[in-house]
Order: sequence, then C-alpha cells, then structure tokens
Amino acid sequence: MTNPTIPYTVPEALESDLAEVHAYWRKLIRGQASDMPYWDDVKLSDLPALADRLMLVTAFAKPERFRFEMVGKEIAAQYGRDVNGRFADEVDVKAPLDFFRSQASVTVESGKPSYFRSAAYARLLLPLWGEGHVSMLLGAVVRL
Repeated sequence: MTNPTIPYTVPEALESDLAEVHAYWRKLIRGQASDMPYWDDVKLSDLPALADRLMLVTAFAKPERFRFEMVGKEIAAQYGRDVNGRFADEVDVKAPLDFFRSQASVTVESGKPSYFRSAAYARLLLPLWGEGHVSMLLGAVVRL
C-alpha cells in the first residue's frame, strides 16, 4: 500500500516568517518521544516579532470543532474583526481564514504541519499534543 497524499502539504521553501515559526515548533519537539511538541511548551513570547501574525486554536474531537483562543492583531485586521473565543464554524469564511476548517482538520487527522496559500496570504498550521491527542494548533499567517 502506498502512502496517501496529505492535502495542504508544506512546501520545502516557506516564506521567511512561516519558516521561523516552523523552526520554533520543531525545536520544541521533545526528542524521539513525539512527532510534535506539547501545547504547554509553546510560549508566544518566544516569537515577539511575529506575535501579530500568530494564532492559537483549540481542537475539539467529537464533534470536530476549532476555537480561536488567541488571534494576532494583523490576522484580525485582515479578517476585519476580532475572532478570539469564537469557533471556526461561527465565523464567516473569508480571508485569511478561508479553507481554515478543512486545513485544521487535515492537521489534526495527519498530526503533521499543513500549509495554505492564496494570492494574498499564506498560512501555516502546526499540531500541538496534549491530553493524548492533537489538542491545539499553532498558526501563522503572512501577507504576500
């Protein structure tokens, strides 16, 4: 059996700010114990220059839902309003959150980073482990 193609595959060359977030995420992985960092190891204060372009999202399993816990100011400005504390299925589908739910679902299901790019922006979602499953996502959005 061949390995299935995972949608939203991360390209080899990322935009520099997304590459920085990805490198930070990889640095947090605890040796061979896991393929991803634990959510409580993430400190957004470690990436102060990117804070406005970052988001933390809680992932719920049954039913599958995603709640925006912390959304940076630049993401909120691009979207047109603050979405902190709201579920992804409660917000309008528009940039920079279009295709967000499908990308988040792929990230949780695969346990791997995912990437989306439009003409105006690129988005990276990174899985975070907690309580025996992918419980949070670290996201970053950059304008192109």
